[in-house]
Amino acid sequence: MPESVFHDDFAFLAPDARLSFEAIERVARVASGLGVSKLRLTGGEPLLRPDLSRLIKRLVAIEGIDDVALTTNAVLLERHLDALHDAGLTRLTISLDSLDPAIFSRMSGGRAVVETVLAAIDKAAQRGFPGGIKINTVLQRDVNESEILPLVARFRHTGITLRFIEYMDVGTRNHWSQSAVVPSAVVLERIATRWPVEAIAPRYRGEVARRYRFTDGAGEIGFISSVTAPFCGDCSRARLSSDGQIFTCLFATKGTDLRAALTDESDEALRAALRGIWHERSDRYSEMRHPASVQPAPPEDGPGTGQTGDRKIEMYYIGG
Repeated sequence: MPESVFHDDFAFLAPDARLSFEAIERVARVASGLGVSKLRLTGGEPLLRPDLSRLIKRLVAIEGIDDVALTTNAVLLERHLDALHDAGLTRLTISLDSLDPAIFSRMSGGRAVVETVLAAIDKAAQRGFPGGIKINTVLQRDVNESEILPLVARFRHTGITLRFIEYMDVGTRNHWSQSAVVPSAVVLERIATRWPVEAIAPRYRGEVARRYRFTDGAGEIGFISSVTAPFCGDCSRARLSSDGQIFTCLFATKGTDLRAALTDESDEALRAALRGIWHERSDRYSEMRHPASVQPAPPEDGPGTGQTGDRKIEMYYIGG
C-alpha cells in the first residue's frame, strides 16, 4: 500500500461500512450449509480489527466448520496470542519474507522489525495451536532470494512448516514482472542439495501447496506455485471482503455484493446468491497468464479495489 496514496489523512473504509461480526458469522454459517468447512481470516492485517478473537469464537462454533485459521504479519500477534488461543483458533499462518533485518525492513516498508515477528513466532509455537503454524515466504529474485537456506535452517526441527510462494501479479501496484519470479523448482533444488527431501502426497484435492518432508525427519516444507504450476482447476476458495463483496479468484477484477441478500431476514436469498456465484464461476486466471499480457501498473491514484475495468483487486483488499 504505497504511502504516497495511503497517507495519514487517507479516508479508509468507515467502521460502519464494514460487515459486522454478526454478518460475517451469518455468511459463514450459510456457506457451511453449502459444504464449506474451512475459514481463514486474512487481510490486510486482521489483527487490526478490534476484538477479533470474539469473531473467531463465533466462527468456530458454527456447525460444520472444523478449521478456522488466521494469516498475520505477526507484528501485533504476541499481545493477542492468549485471546486467539482461548477463542479456539485452529491454525496460524505468519507472513515472513526474510530473517535479515535490512531486507525485512525494505520489504515491510520500514514499519516493523524482524525481531518482533520472530519473538511472536516463538511464543506462538510455545502456546501451540491444534492445526499447527505455517510460515509463508514470497520470494522475489534479487530481493530476498538469498534468504531461502537461512529460512529453512531457522525452521527445521521446530514443527513449523515453511512454505515458499511464487511472486504473483496480484493487484496492480506491485509492478510484477515474470523476471522477478523464482520458480518453485529452482527453490526446491537448492534446498534438496543441502537437505534431501521427498514428496508427500496431498492430504485432499485442491490442496494448494505441494509438500515435501526432510528425509532426516526435520519436518516439512511446501511450495505454492501459482505462476509455474497453476491449480485453477482444483481451486475451492472464495473470499469475502470486509465490505460484503465476494470474490471467487485472487486475481478478480470485480466481486458480487452480498449486502442486499444480508438485508433479508431469511437466509434463502443469501444461500441462493452463494450457490449461484459458485456454480457460475469460470475463473482460470493463472492458467491463462502469459507474460505478454501483463500490463504496467496504473498510476498510484487511489485504492485500486478493481471494481471496474481491467484493474485487478488488490491483495490488501481481499487477502491471500
